[in-house]
Amino acid sequence: MMNQVELARAFRTGELPITNYISQIETFFEKREPSILAFIPEENCFERLHKDAEKLLARYPDVKNRPPLFGMLVGVKDIFHVDGFTTQAGSRLPADELQGDEAPSVTKLKNAGALIMGKTVTTEFAYFTPGPTRNPHNAEHTPGGSSSGSATAVSAGLCDVALGTQTIGSVIRPAAFCGVVGFKPTYERISREGVIPLSPSFDHVGFFTPDVSTAKHVAPSIYKEWNDSIVMDKKPTLGIPDGPYLASASDYALACFNKNCQFLSDAGYELRRVQILDDFQEVRNRHDVIMSAEAAHVHKVWFEKHADLYSPKFTELIRRGQVITDSQLQDDFIAVDVFRDQMTQTMTDNNIDLWICPPAVGPAPKGLDSTGDPVMCLPWTQIGFPAINIPTSKNEEGLPMGLQLVGKWNSDESLLTWAGNIERVVRKI
Repeated sequence: MMNQVELARAFRTGELPITNYISQIETFFEKREPSILAFIPEENCFERLHKDAEKLLARYPDVKNRPPLFGMLVGVKDIFHVDGFTTQAGSRLPADELQGDEAPSVTKLKNAGALIMGKTVTTEFAYFTPGPTRNPHNAEHTPGGSSSGSATAVSAGLCDVALGTQTIGSVIRPAAFCGVVGFKPTYERISREGVIPLSPSFDHVGFFTPDVSTAKHVAPSIYKEWNDSIVMDKKPTLGIPDGPYLASASDYALACFNKNCQFLSDAGYELRRVQILDDFQEVRNRHDVIMSAEAAHVHKVWFEKHADLYSPKFTELIRRGQVITDSQLQDDFIAVDVFRDQMTQTMTDNNIDLWICPPAVGPAPKGLDSTGDPVMCLPWTQIGFPAINIPTSKNEEGLPMGLQLVGKWNSDESLLTWAGNIERVVRKI
Protein backbone atom coordinates (compact mmCIF):
# COMPACT_ATOMS: atom_id res chain seq x y z
CA MET A 1 0.00 0.00 0.00
CA MET A 2 1.21 3.51 -0.80
CA ASN A 3 2.03 5.83 2.08
CA GLN A 4 -0.01 8.98 2.63
CA VAL A 5 2.30 11.27 0.64
CA GLU A 6 2.24 8.84 -2.32
CA LEU A 7 -1.57 8.53 -2.12
CA ALA A 8 -1.97 12.32 -2.21
CA ARG A 9 0.37 12.55 -5.19
CA ALA A 10 -1.62 9.89 -7.07
CA PHE A 11 -4.87 11.70 -6.27
CA ARG A 12 -3.43 15.00 -7.47
CA THR A 13 -2.29 13.56 -10.80
CA GLY A 14 -5.60 11.80 -11.38
CA GLU A 15 -4.10 8.30 -11.18
CA LEU A 16 -6.20 7.55 -8.08
CA PRO A 17 -9.96 8.21 -8.27
CA ILE A 18 -11.52 10.07 -5.38
CA THR A 19 -13.48 7.07 -4.09
CA ASN A 20 -10.37 4.91 -3.98
CA TYR A 21 -8.38 7.70 -2.34
CA ILE A 22 -10.83 8.23 0.51
CA SER A 23 -11.43 4.49 0.88
CA GLN A 24 -7.73 3.74 1.33
CA ILE A 25 -7.39 6.58 3.82
CA GLU A 26 -10.36 5.30 5.81
CA THR A 27 -9.15 1.69 5.83
CA PHE A 28 -5.72 2.64 7.15
CA PHE A 29 -7.17 5.11 9.66
CA GLU A 30 -9.51 2.51 11.13
CA LYS A 31 -6.62 0.09 11.45
CA ARG A 32 -4.14 2.48 13.07
CA GLU A 33 -6.00 5.24 14.94
CA PRO A 34 -7.62 3.13 17.73
CA SER A 35 -4.22 2.15 19.13
CA ILE A 36 -2.72 5.66 19.19
CA LEU A 37 -5.70 8.05 19.64
CA ALA A 38 -4.13 10.92 17.71
CA PHE A 39 -7.37 12.54 16.55
CA ILE A 40 -10.41 14.06 18.22
CA PRO A 41 -13.31 11.71 17.33
CA GLU A 42 -15.46 13.14 14.54
CA GLU A 43 -18.80 11.67 13.50
CA ASN A 44 -19.03 10.94 9.76
CA CYS A 45 -15.44 12.07 9.28
CA PHE A 46 -14.94 10.31 5.97
CA GLU A 47 -18.24 11.45 4.49
CA ARG A 48 -17.15 15.02 5.23
CA LEU A 49 -13.68 14.34 3.83
CA HIS A 50 -15.17 12.89 0.63
CA LYS A 51 -17.31 15.99 0.16
CA ASP A 52 -14.31 18.25 0.74
CA ALA A 53 -12.32 16.29 -1.84
CA GLU A 54 -15.17 16.55 -4.35
CA LYS A 55 -15.27 20.33 -3.89
CA LEU A 56 -11.50 20.45 -4.40
CA LEU A 57 -11.75 18.47 -7.64
CA ALA A 58 -14.56 20.70 -8.88
CA ARG A 59 -12.52 23.79 -8.10
CA TYR A 60 -9.40 22.46 -9.87
CA PRO A 61 -10.51 20.08 -12.65
CA ASP A 62 -7.33 20.62 -14.66
CA VAL A 63 -4.46 18.53 -13.31
CA LYS A 64 -1.91 21.05 -14.59
CA ASN A 65 -3.42 23.92 -12.61
CA ARG A 66 -3.76 22.21 -9.25
CA PRO A 67 -2.16 24.00 -6.27
CA PRO A 68 0.98 22.62 -4.59
CA LEU A 69 -0.68 20.82 -1.66
CA PHE A 70 -3.62 19.44 -3.65
CA GLY A 71 -5.14 16.49 -1.78
CA MET A 72 -2.60 16.43 1.05
CA LEU A 73 -4.12 15.55 4.40
CA VAL A 74 -3.57 17.94 7.31
CA GLY A 75 -4.08 17.29 11.02
CA VAL A 76 -4.79 20.43 13.06
CA LYS A 77 -3.97 20.73 16.76
CA ASP A 78 -7.14 21.42 18.70
CA ILE A 79 -6.21 24.91 19.79
CA PHE A 80 -6.52 26.17 16.19
CA HIS A 81 -9.91 27.36 15.04
CA VAL A 82 -11.10 25.60 11.87
CA ASP A 83 -14.39 26.37 10.14
CA GLY A 84 -16.83 23.51 10.72
CA PHE A 85 -14.94 22.12 13.73
CA THR A 86 -15.36 22.74 17.45
CA THR A 87 -12.31 23.91 19.40
CA GLN A 88 -12.06 22.30 22.84
CA ALA A 89 -8.32 22.81 23.46
CA GLY A 90 -8.00 19.62 25.49
CA SER A 91 -10.01 21.28 28.25
CA ARG A 92 -13.27 20.80 30.15
CA LEU A 93 -14.40 24.40 29.66
CA PRO A 94 -17.70 25.09 27.88
CA ALA A 95 -16.95 24.83 24.18
CA ASP A 96 -19.06 27.85 23.23
CA GLU A 97 -16.65 30.13 25.11
CA LEU A 98 -13.61 28.94 23.17
CA GLN A 99 -14.65 29.39 19.53
CA GLY A 100 -13.23 31.90 17.06
CA ASP A 101 -12.51 32.68 13.43
CA GLU A 102 -10.49 30.20 11.39
CA ALA A 103 -6.73 30.46 11.82
CA PRO A 104 -4.99 32.03 8.77
CA SER A 105 -2.45 29.20 8.87
CA VAL A 106 -5.29 26.73 8.29
CA THR A 107 -6.86 28.88 5.58
CA LYS A 108 -3.53 29.17 3.76
CA LEU A 109 -3.13 25.39 3.70
CA LYS A 110 -6.68 24.98 2.41
CA ASN A 111 -6.04 27.56 -0.31
CA ALA A 112 -2.99 25.55 -1.33
CA GLY A 113 -5.21 22.51 -1.85
CA ALA A 114 -4.83 20.68 1.46
CA LEU A 115 -7.70 18.68 2.97
CA ILE A 116 -8.38 18.81 6.70
CA MET A 117 -8.14 15.27 8.06
CA GLY A 118 -9.38 16.41 11.45
CA LYS A 119 -8.49 17.94 14.79
CA THR A 120 -5.58 16.35 16.66
CA VAL A 121 -5.32 15.84 20.40
CA THR A 122 -3.59 18.52 22.46
CA THR A 123 -2.68 18.74 26.11
CA GLU A 124 -4.96 21.07 28.06
CA PHE A 125 -4.52 24.54 26.55
CA ALA A 126 -1.12 23.46 25.16
CA TYR A 127 0.45 23.10 28.62
CA PHE A 128 1.38 19.88 30.48
CA THR A 129 -1.83 17.96 31.26
CA PRO A 130 -1.86 15.19 28.63
CA GLY A 131 -4.66 13.74 26.54
CA PRO A 132 -5.09 10.06 25.61
CA THR A 133 -2.59 9.93 22.70
CA ARG A 134 0.02 7.16 22.68
CA ASN A 135 3.47 7.04 21.16
CA PRO A 136 3.12 5.18 17.83
CA HIS A 137 6.43 3.39 18.40
CA ASN A 138 5.48 2.09 21.85
CA ALA A 139 2.03 2.68 23.31
CA GLU A 140 3.38 2.61 26.88
CA HIS A 141 5.44 5.75 26.23
CA THR A 142 4.42 9.39 25.87
CA PRO A 143 4.30 10.92 22.39
CA GLY A 144 5.41 14.22 23.96
CA GLY A 145 3.37 17.37 24.05
CA SER A 146 1.69 19.62 23.82
CA SER A 147 1.22 18.83 20.11
CA SER A 148 0.81 15.14 20.95
CA GLY A 149 -1.76 14.16 18.36
CA SER A 150 -0.12 16.05 15.52
CA ALA A 151 3.27 14.38 15.94
CA THR A 152 1.67 10.97 16.40
CA ALA A 153 -0.61 11.35 13.36
CA VAL A 154 2.29 12.12 11.03
CA SER A 155 4.46 9.39 12.55
CA ALA A 156 1.68 6.81 12.10
CA GLY A 157 1.12 7.87 8.49
CA LEU A 158 -2.40 9.17 9.08
CA CYS A 159 -1.68 12.53 7.44
CA ASP A 160 1.03 14.24 5.38
CA VAL A 161 1.41 17.29 7.58
CA ALA A 162 0.05 18.44 10.93
CA LEU A 163 -0.06 21.80 12.63
CA GLY A 164 1.26 22.32 16.14
CA THR A 165 2.46 25.06 18.44
CA GLN A 166 5.54 25.55 20.59
CA THR A 167 5.79 27.71 23.70
CA ILE A 168 8.66 25.78 25.26
CA GLY A 169 9.21 22.57 23.28
CA SER A 170 5.84 21.42 21.96
CA VAL A 171 6.86 20.89 18.32
CA ILE A 172 10.49 19.81 18.51
CA ARG A 173 10.12 17.44 21.50
CA PRO A 174 7.12 15.40 20.26
CA ALA A 175 8.72 15.28 16.81
CA ALA A 176 11.80 13.74 18.39
CA PHE A 177 9.77 11.31 20.51
CA CYS A 178 7.69 10.20 17.51
CA GLY A 179 10.47 10.10 14.91
CA VAL A 180 9.26 12.80 12.52
CA VAL A 181 10.42 16.18 11.30
CA GLY A 182 9.14 19.04 13.43
CA PHE A 183 9.72 22.61 12.22
CA LYS A 184 9.40 25.70 14.42
CA PRO A 185 9.75 28.96 12.48
CA THR A 186 11.28 32.27 13.47
CA TYR A 187 8.81 33.93 15.83
CA GLU A 188 5.69 35.16 14.00
CA ARG A 189 6.76 34.15 10.49
CA ILE A 190 3.70 31.88 10.54
CA SER A 191 0.58 33.66 11.79
CA ARG A 192 -0.52 33.00 15.38
CA GLU A 193 -4.00 34.40 14.77
CA GLY A 194 -6.94 32.08 15.25
CA VAL A 195 -5.04 30.00 17.82
CA ILE A 196 -5.85 29.96 21.54
CA PRO A 197 -2.67 31.40 23.08
CA LEU A 198 -0.70 30.13 26.05
CA SER A 199 2.00 32.79 26.17
CA PRO A 200 1.83 35.19 23.21
CA SER A 201 5.46 36.30 23.59
CA PHE A 202 6.68 32.71 23.16
CA ASP A 203 3.95 30.98 21.14
CA HIS A 204 5.06 29.74 17.71
CA VAL A 205 2.95 27.98 15.08
CA GLY A 206 4.93 25.10 13.60
CA PHE A 207 4.29 21.88 11.73
CA PHE A 208 5.19 18.21 11.41
CA THR A 209 6.06 16.21 8.29
CA PRO A 210 7.56 12.76 7.60
CA ASP A 211 10.78 14.24 6.21
CA VAL A 212 12.54 17.49 5.36
CA SER A 213 11.57 17.43 1.68
CA THR A 214 7.88 17.49 2.63
CA ALA A 215 8.54 20.35 5.06
CA LYS A 216 10.22 22.31 2.25
CA HIS A 217 7.22 21.62 0.03
CA VAL A 218 4.75 22.85 2.67
CA ALA A 219 6.59 25.91 4.00
CA PRO A 220 5.92 28.36 1.12
CA SER A 221 2.18 27.74 1.47
CA ILE A 222 1.92 28.42 5.20
CA TYR A 223 4.43 31.22 5.83
CA LYS A 224 3.37 34.85 5.66
CA GLU A 225 6.24 35.31 3.19
CA TRP A 226 8.73 32.80 1.80
CA ASN A 227 11.82 33.47 -0.31
CA ASP A 228 12.34 30.59 -2.76
CA SER A 229 15.32 32.32 -4.35
CA ILE A 230 17.69 31.68 -1.41
CA VAL A 231 20.35 29.14 -2.43
CA MET A 232 22.87 27.76 0.05
CA ASP A 233 25.77 26.18 -1.81
CA LYS A 234 28.26 25.91 1.04
CA LYS A 235 28.08 23.56 4.00
CA PRO A 236 27.07 25.42 7.17
CA THR A 237 29.47 25.77 10.08
CA LEU A 238 27.89 23.97 13.02
CA GLY A 239 28.13 25.20 16.60
CA ILE A 240 27.99 22.89 19.61
CA PRO A 241 26.61 24.78 22.64
CA ASP A 242 28.89 23.56 25.44
CA GLY A 243 27.92 24.35 29.02
CA PRO A 244 25.05 23.77 31.44
CA TYR A 245 22.44 23.74 28.65
CA LEU A 246 24.02 20.83 26.80
CA ALA A 247 24.74 19.10 30.11
CA SER A 248 20.97 19.01 30.76
CA ALA A 249 20.66 16.12 28.31
CA SER A 250 20.96 12.55 29.58
CA ASP A 251 24.11 10.50 29.09
CA TYR A 252 22.32 8.45 26.42
CA ALA A 253 21.13 11.54 24.56
CA LEU A 254 24.64 12.97 24.64
CA ALA A 255 26.11 9.70 23.37
CA CYS A 256 23.67 9.77 20.43
CA PHE A 257 24.45 13.45 19.87
CA ASN A 258 28.21 12.83 19.83
CA LYS A 259 27.71 10.02 17.32
CA ASN A 260 25.78 12.39 15.05
CA CYS A 261 28.54 14.97 15.43
CA GLN A 262 31.03 12.36 14.25
CA PHE A 263 28.85 11.50 11.24
CA LEU A 264 28.73 15.18 10.31
CA SER A 265 32.46 15.67 10.79
CA ASP A 266 33.17 12.62 8.63
CA ALA A 267 30.88 14.11 5.96
CA GLY A 268 32.98 17.27 5.80
CA TYR A 269 31.08 19.61 8.13
CA GLU A 270 33.07 21.94 10.36
CA LEU A 271 31.98 21.72 14.02
CA ARG A 272 32.93 24.34 16.61
CA ARG A 273 32.40 24.00 20.34
CA VAL A 274 31.41 27.24 22.02
CA GLN A 275 30.85 27.78 25.74
CA ILE A 276 27.44 29.46 26.08
CA LEU A 277 24.40 29.69 28.35
CA ASP A 278 26.34 29.77 31.60
CA ASP A 279 23.25 31.50 33.01
CA PHE A 280 20.93 28.76 31.78
CA GLN A 281 19.01 28.54 35.04
CA GLU A 282 18.22 32.25 34.82
CA VAL A 283 17.03 31.73 31.23
CA ARG A 284 14.71 28.97 32.46
CA ASN A 285 13.43 31.04 35.36
CA ARG A 286 12.46 34.05 33.27
CA HIS A 287 10.76 31.82 30.71
CA ASP A 288 8.49 30.53 33.46
CA VAL A 289 7.85 34.04 34.78
CA ILE A 290 6.77 35.39 31.39
CA MET A 291 4.80 32.31 30.41
CA SER A 292 2.88 32.05 33.68
CA ALA A 293 2.11 35.79 33.77
CA GLU A 294 0.83 35.76 30.20
CA ALA A 295 -1.16 32.56 30.72
CA ALA A 296 -2.84 34.11 33.76
CA HIS A 297 -3.76 37.14 31.64
CA VAL A 298 -5.08 35.05 28.71
CA HIS A 299 -7.23 32.93 31.04
CA LYS A 300 -8.31 35.67 33.45
CA VAL A 301 -12.01 35.74 32.53
CA TRP A 302 -12.33 32.01 31.90
CA PHE A 303 -10.58 31.15 35.17
CA GLU A 304 -12.81 33.50 37.18
CA LYS A 305 -15.87 31.69 35.82
CA HIS A 306 -14.61 28.11 35.56
CA ALA A 307 -11.69 27.62 37.96
CA ASP A 308 -13.03 24.22 38.99
CA LEU A 309 -12.80 22.98 35.39
CA TYR A 310 -9.05 23.51 35.07
CA SER A 311 -6.48 20.79 35.83
CA PRO A 312 -4.21 21.11 38.88
CA LYS A 313 -1.19 21.76 36.62
CA PHE A 314 -2.84 24.59 34.73
CA THR A 315 -4.34 26.02 37.92
CA GLU A 316 -0.86 26.15 39.44
CA LEU A 317 0.45 27.94 36.32
CA ILE A 318 -2.26 30.59 36.59
CA ARG A 319 -1.74 31.05 40.32
CA ARG A 320 1.98 31.61 39.75
CA GLY A 321 1.24 34.13 37.05
CA GLN A 322 -1.24 36.09 39.14
CA VAL A 323 1.41 37.20 41.65
CA ILE A 324 4.04 38.37 39.14
CA THR A 325 4.47 42.14 39.20
CA ASP A 326 4.59 44.38 36.13
CA SER A 327 8.13 45.50 36.99
CA GLN A 328 9.34 41.91 37.28
CA LEU A 329 7.75 41.08 33.94
CA GLN A 330 9.27 44.13 32.27
CA ASP A 331 12.74 43.27 33.57
CA ASP A 332 12.45 39.78 32.12
CA PHE A 333 11.27 41.08 28.75
CA ILE A 334 14.38 43.29 28.62
CA ALA A 335 16.53 40.29 29.55
CA VAL A 336 15.05 38.27 26.68
CA ASP A 337 16.00 40.99 24.18
CA VAL A 338 19.53 41.10 25.58
CA PHE A 339 19.76 37.30 25.40
CA ARG A 340 18.66 37.30 21.75
CA ASP A 341 21.26 39.93 20.87
CA GLN A 342 23.96 38.00 22.73
CA MET A 343 23.19 34.74 20.93
CA THR A 344 23.14 36.50 17.57
CA GLN A 345 26.49 38.09 18.30
CA THR A 346 27.95 34.79 19.49
CA MET A 347 27.02 33.16 16.19
CA THR A 348 28.55 36.06 14.27
CA ASP A 349 31.76 36.14 16.33
CA ASN A 350 32.31 32.39 15.90
CA ASN A 351 31.15 32.24 12.25
CA ILE A 352 28.42 29.75 13.20
CA ASP A 353 25.54 29.16 10.79
CA LEU A 354 23.58 26.62 12.83
CA TRP A 355 23.60 25.32 16.37
CA ILE A 356 23.23 21.56 16.70
CA CYS A 357 21.99 19.95 19.92
CA PRO A 358 19.73 17.20 21.26
CA PRO A 359 16.01 17.93 20.77
CA ALA A 360 15.11 16.35 24.11
CA VAL A 361 16.87 15.12 27.24
CA GLY A 362 16.41 11.53 26.04
CA PRO A 363 13.96 9.22 24.27
CA ALA A 364 10.25 9.33 25.09
CA PRO A 365 9.82 8.41 28.78
CA LYS A 366 7.60 5.54 29.81
CA GLY A 367 4.14 6.44 31.06
CA LEU A 368 1.36 8.73 29.88
CA ASP A 369 1.05 11.06 32.88
CA SER A 370 3.86 13.31 31.66
CA THR A 371 4.83 14.58 28.20
CA GLY A 372 8.55 14.75 29.01
CA ASP A 373 11.00 17.57 29.68
CA PRO A 374 11.07 20.40 27.08
CA VAL A 375 14.23 22.05 28.41
CA MET A 376 16.41 21.36 25.34
CA CYS A 377 14.08 23.54 23.25
CA LEU A 378 13.53 26.35 25.76
CA PRO A 379 16.33 28.84 24.96
CA TRP A 380 15.68 28.76 21.21
CA THR A 381 11.95 29.30 21.73
CA GLN A 382 12.62 32.18 24.11
CA ILE A 383 14.63 34.09 21.52
CA GLY A 384 12.44 33.05 18.59
CA PHE A 385 15.15 31.40 16.48
CA PRO A 386 13.98 28.83 13.88
CA ALA A 387 14.55 25.18 14.78
CA ILE A 388 13.98 21.75 13.28
CA ASN A 389 14.12 18.17 14.53
CA ILE A 390 15.58 15.52 12.25
CA PRO A 391 14.95 11.87 13.21
CA THR A 392 18.24 10.00 13.40
CA SER A 393 18.06 6.58 15.06
CA LYS A 394 16.20 4.35 17.51
CA ASN A 395 17.23 2.97 20.88
CA GLU A 396 17.04 -0.70 21.90
CA GLU A 397 13.35 -0.29 22.76
CA GLY A 398 12.57 1.04 19.29
CA LEU A 399 12.07 4.62 20.45
CA PRO A 400 13.30 7.38 18.11
CA MET A 401 16.10 9.82 18.75
CA GLY A 402 16.71 13.03 16.84
CA LEU A 403 19.00 15.96 16.16
CA GLN A 404 17.93 19.59 16.65
CA LEU A 405 19.22 22.27 14.28
CA VAL A 406 18.80 25.95 15.19
CA GLY A 407 19.28 28.80 12.75
CA LYS A 408 19.70 32.54 13.04
CA TRP A 409 16.73 34.86 13.31
CA ASN A 410 14.76 34.91 10.04
CA SER A 411 17.00 32.30 8.40
CA ASP A 412 14.23 29.73 7.98
CA GLU A 413 14.81 29.19 4.25
CA SER A 414 18.50 28.40 4.65
CA LEU A 415 17.81 26.26 7.73
CA LEU A 416 15.43 24.05 5.77
CA THR A 417 17.83 23.78 2.85
CA TRP A 418 20.73 22.80 5.09
CA ALA A 419 18.48 20.45 7.07
CA GLY A 420 17.77 18.43 3.93
CA ASN A 421 21.48 17.87 3.39
CA ILE A 422 22.15 17.06 7.04
CA GLU A 423 19.20 14.64 7.09
CA ARG A 424 20.96 12.54 4.45
CA VAL A 425 24.00 12.27 6.72
CA VAL A 426 22.42 11.53 10.12
CA ARG A 427 19.08 9.86 9.43
CA LYS A 428 19.43 6.11 9.92
CA ILE A 429 15.70 5.30 10.26
